Amino acid sequence: MSTRLEQLEKLHALDPADPFVTYGIALEHAKVHKRQPALDWLNKTLAIDPNYFYAYYQLAKLHTELGDDATARKVLTDAITKARAVQDPDAQHAAQEMNDLLQTLD
Repeated sequence: MSTRLEQLEKLHALDPADPFVTYGIALEHAKVHKRQPALDWLNKTLAIDPNYFYAYYQLAKLHTELGDDATARKVLTDAITKARAVQDPDAQHAAQEMNDLLQTLD
């Protein structure tokens, strides 16, 4: 039986431009504390879809785990501004969650 990561990698091979798949791969790496690959995959996700706001949340969270709160703050501040400009309920929800995370860094 293949792992979830292996399944996602197969899906990525079929469609490398699917941000849902790249985001899933990032989360799988983060789950097992492979932070650098997780960061790389989150950045790939955002390169594909700059409005994939939950990727910003996860990116900031990883930076805090690495002890880089300054980068996490910058990621969150920029992403919150961007998300609030998008007239979409999901983006607004993501902005609120990012803001909540930002408040824990102050």
